[in-house]
Formats: sequence, structure tokens, C-alpha cells
Amino acid sequence: MSDLNLAVIGNCSFAALIDARAKIVWACLPRLDGDPVFCSLLEPKGVNADRGFFEIELLDFSHSEQRYLHNSAILVTRLYDRQGCGIEITDFAPRFKQYDRMYRPLMMVRHIQPLSGNPRIRVKLRPTSANGAHKPTITRGSNHIRFLTEEGALRLTTDAPPSYIAEEVAFVVEQPITMAFGDDESLRASVAQTGRSFYENTREYWREWTRYLSIPFEWQAEVIRAAITLKLCSQEETGAIVAAITTSIPEAAGTERNWDYRFCWLRDSYFVVNALNRLGATRTMEDYLYYMTNVIAGVPDGVLQPVYGIMTEAKLTEGTVDNLAGYRGMGPVRVGNQAYNQVQNDVYGSVILALTQIFFDRRLHRPGNQELFERLEELGEKAVEVYDTPDAGLWELRNTKKVHTFSSVMCWAAADRLVKIATQLGLEGRAAYWREAATRMHKKISERAWSDELNSFVESFNGNELDAALLLLHDLGFLQADDPRFASTVDAIGRTLRRGDVLFRYAQADDFGHPENAFNICTFWYIEALAAIGRTDEARRIFENMLAHRNPAGLLSEDLDPESGELWGNFPQTYSMVGLISSAMRLSKSWEQAV
Repeated sequence: MSDLNLAVIGNCSFAALIDARAKIVWACLPRLDGDPVFCSLLEPKGVNADRGFFEIELLDFSHSEQRYLHNSAILVTRLYDRQGCGIEITDFAPRFKQYDRMYRPLMMVRHIQPLSGNPRIRVKLRPTSANGAHKPTITRGSNHIRFLTEEGALRLTTDAPPSYIAEEVAFVVEQPITMAFGDDESLRASVAQTGRSFYENTREYWREWTRYLSIPFEWQAEVIRAAITLKLCSQEETGAIVAAITTSIPEAAGTERNWDYRFCWLRDSYFVVNALNRLGATRTMEDYLYYMTNVIAGVPDGVLQPVYGIMTEAKLTEGTVDNLAGYRGMGPVRVGNQAYNQVQNDVYGSVILALTQIFFDRRLHRPGNQELFERLEELGEKAVEVYDTPDAGLWELRNTKKVHTFSSVMCWAAADRLVKIATQLGLEGRAAYWREAATRMHKKISERAWSDELNSFVESFNGNELDAALLLLHDLGFLQADDPRFASTVDAIGRTLRRGDVLFRYAQADDFGHPENAFNICTFWYIEALAAIGRTDEARRIFENMLAHRNPAGLLSEDLDPESGELWGNFPQTYSMVGLISSAMRLSKSWEQAV
């Protein structure tokens, strides 16, 4: 049975998910939202029911061990049989500097090393195309196997016998084997030499990248793993950041709450950029600026969608796939996301908040200037226009529109940050203009989104319900941590949405009934809010509990069953990894205190 005890490898062009036995069960090519060449995670049906994976099967298997190479996206899995024979499989996607640019080919490298005895393996390389519908045509060369799919050709180059792989014949591993799978291109050197060189260069890249992260004193390994995972969810060519690598992993067992998350939500991207900025990894923000420049250039009248495709595609028509049964058979499997045509007013604040640091950080190669500020002002004007109008909200309700407090506060944040940017640029007139707008918006939100009856801010104007996004009122700067309204709101949310040590996003029924599982980012928001109001010991205890619920590779999905602790929802979820980083940064002892 499928589960989310998966690890991720990638190179910011594509990514692959690998289970505890080193079986690749998910990989979209040629990019993060592409056709799933390996799709067994979502269970192909019909003639391809036993396809969509890349497995190195150790015969008479007994047990496995798995870890990431220190501070890297290189995965090492050890498989042992019942006689004590063993192999080590090293998986990675090449990524390193070459010819003054980043080299990130469409290739995954698998290195197999015998550890003990005479281990026998069977290689099962069974790609598909067209969302699991088609089986490729196979041809062989002296050192490669070519897979011709409807999307194009893929090639496995190896120093193992190609016939053994093509016919899935078991053989003894007597010496190291290298396999390079990806584009239909010939290598310039032997596959062993290429694999060794790519490994060394990729290992050095990740070591260098992590070396310059500004990590907290505590929970360093956890934060580094989360940061690398966020990096792997970025499509470097365009600057887009996807919400997750998968589609259609349900939020709970048996529910149709399963969406395609392989797109760039402007809101999610803000949280990712903010988290990486706090760690000093500002390159993602610069790349995202490039992405947003292209998005903004293509929108009519400054009206932003909540989500765009990796290549800035605006139309993400949602449909279902008949050839895949779904995670544990829980369909439907969706491609596209109808949220693209929703009204979500927080997007204007999301973009401005994501790019604010560009105007203040002197390390950047392309600092913000007046031209960029004027572009952001157009979004700010839109925020002022819509901050008190109904929308679908950040939870993307499909049949309900309200004036959602979070959306209104994000619009206020847009105006508030424009004040700061204008002041930084010496544009006092524009600073005064945006200050007046922010003050006016703040006053109305404070009046309309506060409930005397609940002694709390509420999820919509004049409403009587709560949602976890209200925990961000301090983090966004709308309320001070010592404002009694914030403390009472945190208390009200804890009473209403907390289940044990995890938090639901809301309690009321929506288009699909009542939520069944906790939403991981909300638990992290709660942790940070508790710390902000001085309940630090409680926050640390809940944080440690969340760390304990990561999978063996140190990753989190979107949702968590409060009873069993099982992970659900798309994976790995950038929101969740962002929450881990932000909570660790807030809770950790300082280096000065600890050393």
C-alpha cells in the first residue's frame, strides 16, 4: 500500500519521489508540472496497472535503511536480503555550476554499489506517458535503452547489461553500476565517469549552498532539510515556486479533497520566499521577481489570479484523469486547478510582501528601484479597491464568498509595505499617500472583523466563526504581540480549532463537509503565535511534536491525522516546510545564549 514515507530528489528543473526501498514512484518530466513518467504513487489502471516506476529490486529482500547525504539532496538507500547480502543505491539529480551557469540537466543518476555477499537484483524500469495511459516503445543500443513515449524519447544509459534491464532478468551485482536516466542524449564520457563527476559536483553544490544559510542554533538539521526541500520546489528557469510536487493526494482518507498543487500560488510563494530570505537564501526571491515581472506584464488591468502555471500560464483548466486510480485508489486524479479563476484578494499583498526585501537588502544584484515600486503601486491600488469586497479567501472555498479578514489584512499589508518602500526610496509624497490608505483600511478592518461576543477577530466581516489565518495578524504587522486583542484571538482559536497538539484551519462545514484532518501550516502558525504572546514552553512542546510527525526523510505533507499521526495531502508541501523553518527561527535559543 502506498504511503508518504517518501524522499525527494531534484535539481530545480524536475523532482522525483523515492520510497524506502529506493523505488521511484513519482517524477514529472520535463518539469515539475509535466507528464508523470513515473506515476505508480497514483496507481495506474488497466494494461499499465503495474507500470509507472523505476525499481531496483533486491531479491529475497529483508530490510532497508535510508538517509540523505549530509546537507544535500543526494539520497542513499541500503537494501539487505535475508542472507546478509546488501547493496547501496545513491540517487540524485545533477545540479552544479558549469560554464558560468547552473547545469541542471533532465537526468537522474542511480549508482548501485555492492556492500556484502553476492546480492542479486532485478531492475524494473517501467515509465509511462499521457498520465499513465500509454506504454512506451523500447529500443536498445550497446549501452542504452531508449523509451519512445508520446511526449518524446527518454534514455537509460548504463554499464549494466542493457538486455538484463530490458528483460528484467535478475543478476548478481559484483561491481559498481551507474545508471543515468533522462533526455535522449548521448553522454560525452563513460557513464561511470559521468556519474562520478556529476555526483562530486552536485555534492559540492549542496554543501556550498547550505554553508551560507543563516540557520538557528537549535534544530539545524531539520531546518536545513526543510530549506533544501523548498529549493527543490522551485522551477529555476522561470522563477516559479510550486505548492507541492504531487497532484491529488487526498487531504484525508476517502475524501475528494484532492487537488493538483504543481502550480505557483502567489500566496504560497510569499511564504516560501519569506522563509528562505530569513535563512539568507535570497536567490529564490530574485528569481521569483523575474517570474512576477512576467506575470504582471501579462495581466489585464492589474487583476491578479491567485495561481499561475510554471511558465506563467493563466488558464489552468481542471479536469480528471481516467487512467490513474489515485492514491490508494482514492480518486479522482486531477490535472489543472480551477482556483485560477477564483477571486482571492490577498494576492496583491502576497506579491508586494514577497518583493519588499528587494528594496532593502544590499546583498542583491538587482535591488528594487522606482520603476519596480511604480509597478507595485498598481497592485497596491488594486488592494485598496478590493480589500472590503467578497472573495473565496485563502482556503479557496468554491461556493462561498465573504469579505474574508485574512484577505483584507493582506490588502492592508500591501499599503503598509508600500509606505516603507516609498520612504526607503525617499518618495515622501507617495509614502504619505499609502500611509493614509493603510490607516483607513486598518480602522475599518478592526471595526468590522472584531467580535465582542467572541472577544476575538473573526474570519469574515461581521462574522461569528474563526479560522487559523487569524494567527498571522501579529506576523503580518497588523497587531502588536502585546495587543490584548491578539492574545484573546489566539486563545479563542486554540479553544475552537485545536485537536490535541495540532490545529484545523477552520471548524465549520465547507463545500465538502467538515474538515477531517489538521492542516500542518496552521499548527506552525499557532506555535509562532503562542511564542509571540509569551507561551514559549507550550510552543516548544508542540513544535517538537510536529517534528516527530515528519516522515523518515524529514519531510511533511499538507495534512495530518490527529488520531493516527499519518500524513495526508500533497507532498512535500511547501507551506509545511515553511512553517517548520519559521517556527524554529522564532523558538531557537540564540547562538550567544547557547554557546
